[in-house]
Amino acid sequence: MTHVGIILIVNLYYTYIVKCNDDTLYTGITNNLHKRVLDHNTSKRGAKYTLKRRPVVLVYWEEYNNRSEAQKREACIKKLSRVEKIELIKKTQTSIKI
Repeated sequence: MTHVGIILIVNLYYTYIVKCNDDTLYTGITNNLHKRVLDHNTSKRGAKYTLKRRPVVLVYWEEYNNRSEAQKREACIKKLSRVEKIELIKKTQTSIKI
């Protein structure tokens, strides 16, 4: 008996918010959430904004099927006030204290 398998590779993108050491919030997108947060904390490849605000902690993320959707959401989140961002984080990530 022969089995034919289908391999589905899904390249997800993430819109995310990290909380910086100075209590500010940074919003970005990536296709590798773990690596991107690690980069923010350890390498020169992290955003210039977070470079001097280490360490950062991931406090929020959303998954998208493509880069375009993630970028659109990033733009929307960046337009929010700090209070609105904190409310967004609290609604979805109840275990994280801001």
